[in-house]
Amino acid sequence: MTAPLDPRAVLDALGAPADPTRIEALLAVMARLRDPERGCPWDVKQDFRSIATYTIEEAYEVAEAIDRGDLGDLKDELGDLLLQVVFHARMAEEQGAFAFADVVAAINGKMIRRHPHVFGDASVEDADAQTAAWEKMKAAERAAKRRDADAPPSALDDVPKALPEWQRALKLQKRGANVGYDWPDVPPVLDKLQEEIAEVREALAMPASPARDDAIEDEVGDLLFVALILARKAKVDAGRALRRANAKYERRFRRMEALARAQGREFAALSLAEQEALWAEAKRIERGG
Repeated sequence: MTAPLDPRAVLDALGAPADPTRIEALLAVMARLRDPERGCPWDVKQDFRSIATYTIEEAYEVAEAIDRGDLGDLKDELGDLLLQVVFHARMAEEQGAFAFADVVAAINGKMIRRHPHVFGDASVEDADAQTAAWEKMKAAERAAKRRDADAPPSALDDVPKALPEWQRALKLQKRGANVGYDWPDVPPVLDKLQEEIAEVREALAMPASPARDDAIEDEVGDLLFVALILARKAKVDAGRALRRANAKYERRFRRMEALARAQGREFAALSLAEQEALWAEAKRIERGG
């Protein structure tokens, strides 16, 4: 059995600070992992595109640890997310594009630039005023780095297409809201939600055809889009709400399966009515009824 490695000894051998709390230590570890001759074959093989998937996954795992209130796990997940930043920076440095220090300098500059009320002599009345000022600065920065100078500017410029669609929908909505295109409060959004449900019903009632399939997809898309508007206007974090709904469904479904097993029955063999009865029982147990 191989003896566990001493991080301080490894770092010292790499010529890095022997203190594992130093960011320079992590940078040295990543440099060694990417070394074509002495590194890890898997790490050496990766590129920006292949690592991007892991970066997204790690961000979601950070959010999950926060939802669970598990600070020990949050520490680990934040480390995993930091590693992704270091990984991307290392690959960029190998190409001569930029290094980790440039990433740090860029975000420091951005935070100072976007907080003149903290680091300068500007003032803001409250958090809402700061949000408005922040969005105005972001819009100016987007305009300054527009790729197509000949195309007319849009409030929707540079909304990333690689985002999950529900997140991109929220981004698009917020950009529209920044220039005044938004409902004033929740009630009219609820009315619109009912309108969209009615349109889904109409599409479902159409005779079977490719046009019906297209109409259903279109109307369900509109319904989901308006549901996200409702979440935004109600000041609900849509991602967190969905994670909560997923957790609730999984928790109650597993309880239904357990209740069926306790009765000596296979859940999949039950009728829908019997499964619904178990769902009601799972809800009752969960609520302490």
